[in-house]
Amino acid sequence: MIGSPSATNGAIDAVWRIESAKLIAGLARMVRDVGLAEELAQDALVVALETWPGTGVPDNPGAWLMAAAKNRALDYYRRTKLLERKHEELGREIDAEHEMAAADFAAAVDAAIDDDIGDDLLRLVFTACHPVLSTEARVALTLRLLGGLTTDEIARAFLVPEPTIAQRIVRAKRTLAEARVPFEVPRKDELAARVSSVLEVVYLVFNEGYSATAGEDWMRPTLCEEALRLGRILAGLAPKEAEVHGLVALMEIQASRALARVGPSGEPILLLDQNRARWDQLLIRRGLAALERAEALDRGQGGAPSGVLGPYALQAAIAACHARALTAAETDWARIAALYDALAQLVPSPVVELNRAVAVSMAFGPEEGLELVDALASEPALEGYHLLPSVRGDLLAKLGRFDEARAEFERAASLTRNARERKLLLERASASQSRFRVVK
Repeated sequence: MIGSPSATNGAIDAVWRIESAKLIAGLARMVRDVGLAEELAQDALVVALETWPGTGVPDNPGAWLMAAAKNRALDYYRRTKLLERKHEELGREIDAEHEMAAADFAAAVDAAIDDDIGDDLLRLVFTACHPVLSTEARVALTLRLLGGLTTDEIARAFLVPEPTIAQRIVRAKRTLAEARVPFEVPRKDELAARVSSVLEVVYLVFNEGYSATAGEDWMRPTLCEEALRLGRILAGLAPKEAEVHGLVALMEIQASRALARVGPSGEPILLLDQNRARWDQLLIRRGLAALERAEALDRGQGGAPSGVLGPYALQAAIAACHARALTAAETDWARIAALYDALAQLVPSPVVELNRAVAVSMAFGPEEGLELVDALASEPALEGYHLLPSVRGDLLAKLGRFDEARAEFERAASLTRNARERKLLLERASASQSRFRVVK
């Protein structure tokens, strides 16, 4: 059935969001060039935009787009006089697809290419997140190839000029081509490091959505949703990787608080002040289930035994402590402090120590927390980090040292680039000033 042009265009946009990553991944396996694969996929999209308004959206739009893209691939090889070199390889694939379902053929080819994990999408994930690329390039390319986001959408999400994002994507593709990065899942000896690179990208995307570093909004839900979608896909593609499930658990539980984190006017609401009835219980259940899978794999049930939770699973366990507490007062802060101890031993960093200090203060009193925070004052990595004076201001206020607290909140406000957070910190500074005057 043929709908209106606007309805058809909307359907094409929805199909592209769903199918583009699979389309690019399948083409990349054929042509062994991610940049070329995306160009061919975009060509197929143009053909769909020209054809479908007149014919209607086909019953299997993904297969239609793949067929159109493969035709473009053949045209490309003819134009570049490379058909002779690729004819036998592509011809075998096209002939085989006439004899079997596309999914069966892809599975057969994948099995021949890689005996460990045979999936085009997984190869695309590892290629887009290859360590040869900068972190910014990995994020942009992942959102472009796997998220189906336009350059403009990525630019707006990160408050970066569109030409900057476009340059990052172009350079990333060129770097992959020049470095001859293979389109494959890394072998077992390098898999752990490469998985870590992928998870870093996904969590960076989520964090930018969960607590925006700059701009007018406290949260950017689109980025959170995109990271969650990528994490869930990755968990399905790599079901035996404990840290993949750990990251999914962490994002699910954190995302469950989204509605409670923002007030009616967009103002931030801190964790202990949130209305927990607004927490999404479905996301919490999904997160706890993912955490259980990560813990089972770390115990050796279905995966290589390690006996130690990874950093994402440990952070998920911390988030689970909050999720299981019906009220803020019921939070098991002693367990959270112990989990931060384990995290600090596994991945020592000043930021982890700052979070541990908060947990210690909640479990054992603000004096102990402040002692730990003061020990971090000279850390170069925390210079200019607004949460250090913010945490210190909070602890000083709890100890009744309101004038010192005001100064710390003001300093924190001067360091943050997020307008909503700056306003909150200045309000806390003003409240501390008022209480100081009362105390005096």
